[in-house]
This record gives sequence, C-alpha cells and structure tokens, in this order.
Amino acid sequence: MIRRTRASVVSTSSADTLCPAAAYVRMSTEHQDYSTENQLDTISRYAEQRGFEIVQVYEDSGRSGLRIDGRDGLQSLMRAVQSQQAAFKAILVYDVSRWGRFQDADEGAYHEHLCSRAGIRVHYCGEQFDNDGSIGSILLKNVKRVMAGEYSRELSVKVFAGQCRLVEYGFRQGGPAGYGLRRLLLDQSRAPKGELAAGDRKSLQTDRVVLTLGPSNEIEQVNRVYSLFVHAAMSEREIATLLNNEGRTTERGTAWSRASIHQILTNEKYIGNNVFNRVSYKLKQRRVVNHPDTWVRADGAFPAVVDIALFERARSIIDQRSHYFSDEELLALLRSVLTEEGSLSGLVIDERENMPSSSTYRYRFGSLTRAYELIGYEPDRDYRFIEINRNLRRSYPDVLATVTAGLREAGADVAFDATTDLLTINDEFTASLIIARSFQTQTGALRWRLRFDTGLVPDVVVALRMDAANEMPHDYYLFPSIDLNASHLRLQEDNPLALDAYRFDSLDFFYAIAARTNFLEDAA
Repeated sequence: MIRRTRASVVSTSSADTLCPAAAYVRMSTEHQDYSTENQLDTISRYAEQRGFEIVQVYEDSGRSGLRIDGRDGLQSLMRAVQSQQAAFKAILVYDVSRWGRFQDADEGAYHEHLCSRAGIRVHYCGEQFDNDGSIGSILLKNVKRVMAGEYSRELSVKVFAGQCRLVEYGFRQGGPAGYGLRRLLLDQSRAPKGELAAGDRKSLQTDRVVLTLGPSNEIEQVNRVYSLFVHAAMSEREIATLLNNEGRTTERGTAWSRASIHQILTNEKYIGNNVFNRVSYKLKQRRVVNHPDTWVRADGAFPAVVDIALFERARSIIDQRSHYFSDEELLALLRSVLTEEGSLSGLVIDERENMPSSSTYRYRFGSLTRAYELIGYEPDRDYRFIEINRNLRRSYPDVLATVTAGLREAGADVAFDATTDLLTINDEFTASLIIARSFQTQTGALRWRLRFDTGLVPDVVVALRMDAANEMPHDYYLFPSIDLNASHLRLQEDNPLALDAYRFDSLDFFYAIAARTNFLEDAA
C-alpha cells in the first residue's frame, strides 16, 4: 500500500535544502512493537534530525518479510526506484528486519544494491550504525540480515513444535471437519463449549478444536461407502454415481465425485487419528510431500466413524492398485491420460478409473510437477479451478436460499427475480449475491477476484469470499453500489481500511439493516 504524504518535518536546515525521502514500513503478525505507527514515529524523528522530508510512505501491513512476493508496498517502491523517475532521493526504513527477513541474506542486499545503483540510499533509522558504506556498517548490516533470517527460521521451528504438541494432545490444526464429522470447541480445561458451524472460528487463544461425530445419517453413509467399496467391490466413481442418483450430497451440498469418495476412504480421521505434517510449506519455500515416517500423529484422538479393520481393508485395496506399478508404468499411464485429455491436473488424474490417484504420484515422485517434468509436460495453468467453479455454481442457489431465509427470519419482505438473481428487500432496495473463489499466489497468500455485473446496478452487493479450500465461507463484504466505481475488484487477505470497512464475519449486520421495526403511536 502507498500513502502519499508531505510530512511536516522540522529541521535546522532551510526548507530548500531538505532531501526528499520515501519511508517504507512493514508489519507482520508476530510483533505489535513493530506497528507501522511506531516505525513511522522513529523514521520521522530521524528525518527531522538528518534533514529529510518524507514525501511518500510505502506500507506492507500483515506481510511476511521472507520474500518480496506479496509485498505490494516494497514492489511499488522498487518499481519507482528502477523507473529513474522517483520523487525521492533516499529511503528511510526502521531497521534491517523491516526491509526483509529474507532466508538468503544476499536477497536483501540485492534489493538495496538496486537502490544504490539508482542513486538512492537506504537508511536504517532504528539501527545503531549509519549505513554509510564503511567497513563497520557493512559488517554489522550483513550480520543483522543473517540474524533477521535466522529469527524467522527459529520462529518457524517454535511454531511447528507448538503445532506438533497440540496435535499429539489430540487438537485439530485447521481445515474442515469433513463428511460425517463436526468441529467441537473446547475451553482450556477441555470442557466442551459447543459445535462450530461452517465458517465459525474460535475467539479465544486458549480455546481448542477437536473433531466429533456428525449427524447419524452422515455416519451411516460413511460406513455404507466403506461397505460398498470393500464388500461390494464398487469403485469410487460407481459409489459417487450411486449417491448422486439417490439425491445425496456432500456436507457442502455439492455432488459426489470420485475424488471426494477417495478422500473418505483414505483419511485416517475416520478412524479417530489426528495426523499432521503430511505436507510442508515452511518459510515460503517449495511445497514438500513428507514421508509417512515424518508425520505427526495422535491415534485415537477423535471418536471413530468406521471400524479400524474395515478402514485397513479399504486402504489395502487402494495400496494394491498402485503397488504393482513401477515408476515407468506410472509415467506411461500419465502419458496416455495426457494424450486423451490434452492436459493434466490432480483432478483429471483422480477422476480416472483403473489408475492410481494423484497422491500416489506425489508420493512416488515427490510432486505432481516432478511427474509432469518426467514426461515432458509443462502445464500452462492449474485446471482445478474448473471443477471449483462448477461446484460454486451448483452451490449458488443454496447460498441464495440461505440468505433469503435469513432476511425473512429477521422480518424482512424479500422478492426474488429469477431472471436477474436480484433480491428486492422491503420494496426499498435491491441486493445481488456473488461468490468469490479463492486462489493462492506462489507464496501461498490467498487472493480473490470479484466481478460485478454493471448492467444490474443493485443497491447492495453481497460478496461471499470462500476459504482456502473453496469449501466454506471465509467472510463477507457488503458493498453499496454508490461506492463501486469498477467492474472488478481484487482482494487480499488483509486490505486497506477503504475496503475492509465493508467486511463482516457473518451476514448478521445485513439481516439487521433489512429488518423492519414497528413504531407504535400512543392512542392517547
């Protein structure tokens, strides 16, 4: 984020001799001491003492310093530097760690070198040395860079150790419960506080989440899936087709697929095991599928949905399907699928009959990308979004019905136009609903793209942002049309106040403003 400012700087120098400077501030989530306001206070005092005038502030709030990706403020700053048309001649930063906690210390030095080459010097205002190019400052600066990166590594180890300890205690570390299960909130003494509905989050740091049994009809269907797979020798696709023909849906209200049935048959949470660290993505590095020996687990942490013996028989059948394939045979199958489909993705592989799942390829070759490389395939893009969009379109009527029911329960009069999908509320204002699919950047940060139908012009646009798995609502935005001046909008996890002022964790506020209030007149 960029703030344009003309800071009022008091200096003993004449105003004509003040050097124009840009301030860069960054706040991640681990330190309130590093709030952007505290950083700017120190930077402003430095500017007063050294004869700088702050003409522009570049800000990255809630951003990790491990990489430059996702740090829009620093990227904008570097673009201005490299344009050779920057309105400033110096950059003021609180300290070396705010410039970045790069895991490669040379990366931070590289970005500073680009500034120096453009004739713009970087000043670290809170450090005990001047960045003047002397041998002492160079040595201290490099030590600080290494220490900044090492801090992130140590913090990562501590956080991972804490997560592992919680897993071993039987606590759930994020993610949806799954079909046949629900999330149960516990207080610090392990006393139940109630089930968490879809989209609910714990509000106290001392609270914990475990899995508990879901509705009896879902438990019955889970056991039926195992029975059909093990005893009736039905494939995942055949089971999914059967459930869909019976009009049954997943816990998200979507149709069953081969992949969703396969997930039920292979996830150990259905026998009560809490398993963690299957996949690593530490310090913004490459995604790694870990060997089962490195998984962190707590067996019997949750109530079991299916019998362990039945689960093991199902897993044995699945393992045997891939056990007899050599690496060459797996790659040959992959080539044949590519020839037939024209492209590859985890979804395409998982939907194929008589072929190991995508997880087999990840386990055997380390990642799907590596398997693709071995057959000479370079995917242009991730095609999973096609299935995700299809599921979101299917869920749209149910979400719309839920919103309509909430409005009516609040006492509002709601009319629905099937042609435009607009809701007319109390004959006073109109509202439209859009569902925004989440996607991840290369650094793992979540992003959402919102597209508005400019031809409808509703009074209010209700935007539902999906979570990282595109399975549950993440949060909601209520945009008045008077404030929308674009046909599309790109949202990050944390946005400027001008956008997040419209953000809500639920639609309770929307229901409240739509509720009617009766005003009774005194007959006297």
